[in-house]
Amino acid sequence: MKTLRHAGAMQRLALRWRREGRSVAFVPTMGALHRGHLSLVTRARREAEIVVVSVYVNPTQFDRTDDLRGYPRTLPADRKACAAAGVEVVFAPANLYAEDHSTWVEETELSQGRCGATRPGHFRGVTTIVLKLVQLVQPERMYMGWKDAQQLEILRRMLRDLNVPTRVIGCPIVRDADGLALSSRNRHLSPAQRAQALALPRGLLEATGKARPAAWLRRHLARQPGLRVDYVEVAQGRLAAAVWVGSTRLIDNVPLPRVQRKGRKA
Repeated sequence: MKTLRHAGAMQRLALRWRREGRSVAFVPTMGALHRGHLSLVTRARREAEIVVVSVYVNPTQFDRTDDLRGYPRTLPADRKACAAAGVEVVFAPANLYAEDHSTWVEETELSQGRCGATRPGHFRGVTTIVLKLVQLVQPERMYMGWKDAQQLEILRRMLRDLNVPTRVIGCPIVRDADGLALSSRNRHLSPAQRAQALALPRGLLEATGKARPAAWLRRHLARQPGLRVDYVEVAQGRLAAAVWVGSTRLIDNVPLPRVQRKGRKA
């Protein structure tokens, strides 16, 4: 397995693969890899000749400097996990922005609401960095989890609208045995906070059987000790929510039965 640190080296290798007609799969990450990330690698490994995993904590998608500073950085462990999973290249650049960077990519419809409403500038940072990464890796397919459903939807739209020949493959949410969706931020939770956080996945599942799932879930989460509701919303056929548990923000979502999919904020 190779680890590349420079954008030019990554792009030269990717263009060589393209000339050779080799299929490339890409898993973009910010590192601190867990079983959710590795499930994406496993599927990518089955469906392409070459798998590239990026590890880059993208500063432009953070709306809080403390969140950026505190984001876990575990590159040695990430490299080890990728090697064990059969990854060909880990792309781990130090910086992907020029000092006078002034060009942005922005999606203006799907980025409204949900995380887009409470994290200003977040999705502009996501779309910009992912387009840069796709230009460098040149993948046929990019693998992402449905936990970040709004992000996945936005990136599909962005790549379609800009005629980029990379297909986004959505993969199932991976959860721990207690139901909590895997996230790099889960490591910030104390045992007591983790127990409180379980109200989010459990509430989402229970809400799918309610006549007004978003309204029910907001009331339910608001009553849970230790949780502060960021948003609850039905969008694109999914019931999505974000909560704060202490200083840690968690997101999750579940698909809704077809009859419930015309929802609204609650």
